[in-house]
Amino acid sequence: MVQAPTQTLTLEEFLKLPETKPASEYIHGEIIQKPMPQGKHSTLQGELVTNINTVAKTQRIARAFPELRCTFGGRSIVPDVVVFAWERIPLDENGDVANVFAVAPDWTIEILSPDQSQTKVTGKILHCLKYGSKLGWLVDPSEKSVLVYPPGQQPELLEQPEEVLPVPDLVKDFHLTVGDLFGWLKII
Repeated sequence: MVQAPTQTLTLEEFLKLPETKPASEYIHGEIIQKPMPQGKHSTLQGELVTNINTVAKTQRIARAFPELRCTFGGRSIVPDVVVFAWERIPLDENGDVANVFAVAPDWTIEILSPDQSQTKVTGKILHCLKYGSKLGWLVDPSEKSVLVYPPGQQPELLEQPEEVLPVPDLVKDFHLTVGDLFGWLKII
């Protein structure tokens, strides 16, 4: 029996599909569903968004968003946390935050989930950097480490509790150490 070749969806066709839970991403013509966040992932994601926004949103310099679809450079990805400079946040005709973000974030943060491919997640960070992101983090809860990706430079592995995590200039008042980040996982 001869099978017809499978039809590949275009990015435009993908964007017309209903959203999935967890989110699906469009990378190199392939639809990839993200894994369902688990406890450590959800804890770190929530704390990062809250703590970044405590500094950045209150000063109206930037805003952190969880699980926000960003479509640019031929891909549609949903990083775990993105941060946009205040003046770069897309707005709709009413001046509200837009539903569609067709631009790379200023800062992208991915939190590695169990059984998730580090290579594919790194590929998403590198895609963001290629299209203008100022910084990428790959947080690994199981290793209690963070790979920091500055644009055009070699990544840096931070794993000592006292190491201060670099942040983009736009949120220079946000200070976090590796120990503080993974300390959020403790219930005291």
